[in-house]
Amino acid sequence: MNDGFLRFPAPGKLNLFLHVVGRRKDGYHLLQTVFRLIDRADQIGLRVRDDGQIGRVNEVAGIAAESDLCVRAARALQAHTKCAFGVDIVVEKTLPVGGGVGGGSSDAATTLLALNALWKLDLPKRGLLNLAAQIGADVPVFVYGRNAFAEGIGERLQAIDLAPAWYLVLMPQVAVSTAEIFAAPELTRNTNAITMSAFSVGQGQNDLEPVVCRRYPEVGRHLAWLRQFGRAAITGSGACVFSAFDSESEARRLFDRLPEGMRGFISRGLDRHPLCADELT
Repeated sequence: MNDGFLRFPAPGKLNLFLHVVGRRKDGYHLLQTVFRLIDRADQIGLRVRDDGQIGRVNEVAGIAAESDLCVRAARALQAHTKCAFGVDIVVEKTLPVGGGVGGGSSDAATTLLALNALWKLDLPKRGLLNLAAQIGADVPVFVYGRNAFAEGIGERLQAIDLAPAWYLVLMPQVAVSTAEIFAAPELTRNTNAITMSAFSVGQGQNDLEPVVCRRYPEVGRHLAWLRQFGRAAITGSGACVFSAFDSESEARRLFDRLPEGMRGFISRGLDRHPLCADELT
């Protein structure tokens, strides 16, 4: 497509577990989780401008242009570096909004990573991570570019090696409010912390799950269907739920059995973000 836009992938993520281990005085929750990158991705189109103007130029259902995290990321990067360039942004959504797969956060991270190159800023990865943390709690892991064991509010990241896996992800047709779930009085906030060395795939749980399923029964229905066939969990605060498989064919066999009205996709786990081939600098 010769429209002047360069397009970049914004991959999704799954939380292999998510523990709420405390709460800070400012109200932010202290978490432990493992982020797994997946190859299902949005596409971010960027066209550099010489006049310093920044804006999204296409419609995205449910996301106003001024509140789009891509726009916020571009403006934050521009302000931090005093860059004279601007950018037109096109966001092509594949990842579900409000699904817990990190779509908006990943879109913002891809915007930071790509503009750092397109605007020829050469901001080091640590500087991009600091900006990412100001935009949203899940943005840093996508800038980090590796599967990661995360602590704090999600900003303390350690790279973790994960075995190859395929995932069947179901998409209940509801958008879960993350703020609502974390504000719920019945949310458990005192799970015992673990160390990264103690983590193994298949252990742990998502502490948000009981609250999400109680308030969004459709999520619980999808989770119950998946659990007939093995381990399943919600990712983030939902709404998406998933199961892991050793091969694409195993995931495909269960996908082909989805009841009428259930929607989903199959995705491969990634080791690295497509835009982060190098080690952290």
